[in-house]
Amino acid sequence: MNLRFAYNTNGTANHRLDDAIGLIADAGYAGVALTLDHHHLDPMAAGWQTRTEALARRLRDLGLGCVIETGARYLLDPRQKHEPTLLSPTAEARAGRIAFLQRATEIGAMLGAEAMSFWAGVPLPGVRRVDAAAWLEEGIAEVLAHAQAHGMAAALEPEPGMLVETLDDWAALQTSLPSLRLALDLGHCLVTRERDPAAAVIEFAPHIGTVAIEDMQAGEHTHLPFGEGGMDIPACLDALETIGFNG
Repeated sequence: MNLRFAYNTNGTANHRLDDAIGLIADAGYAGVALTLDHHHLDPMAAGWQTRTEALARRLRDLGLGCVIETGARYLLDPRQKHEPTLLSPTAEARAGRIAFLQRATEIGAMLGAEAMSFWAGVPLPGVRRVDAAAWLEEGIAEVLAHAQAHGMAAALEPEPGMLVETLDDWAALQTSLPSLRLALDLGHCLVTRERDPAAAVIEFAPHIGTVAIEDMQAGEHTHLPFGEGGMDIPACLDALETIGFNG
């Protein structure tokens, strides 16, 4: 098996980042899914470049790969956990999310990360879907241009309940943004019941930038330990092997 497995630093929220990285390496993982957060390499704090350079050395010393995750709560707004988004009703708010995602690509480039994963967001009450869709496409175009300038892949994750919720939503958006990659969360395929997770791997193989796998029950957006949900994990791993995925 040529697959490499990484662990998301969301699971080490009570640890210092350096300690978390060491624990992940000690557990035998080959990489880190780094969720940029207040306590884990705050991307908006002074000195982020110096801390990123130190982390890059640490990852190299441990032989760990990396992807960047951007779903931290309350990072940009202490009162609303995921605001602002690319769908926020004011240009200023949307610019704040775009700036964060652009910073995330810069950090990813410094770390040698293989992808930067992000999501669309949920339209706030009063926002028309047609407006949200237009703002989303405009914002992603800016993020993609910045990512390409830094040699980074930017991958959008369909998220249950968000404007881009399903793989079909992602595919429709990607027709006008051809460099957009897919952050495929296999558990979300169970939540939305749109596709068999292993079949989704095969279908979207050319577009996958990063993959997340966890157990879930069909129709329920609750992350579960392996073996406690309905995920056919061996089938998913076989599918990833079949397409030659080595992320």
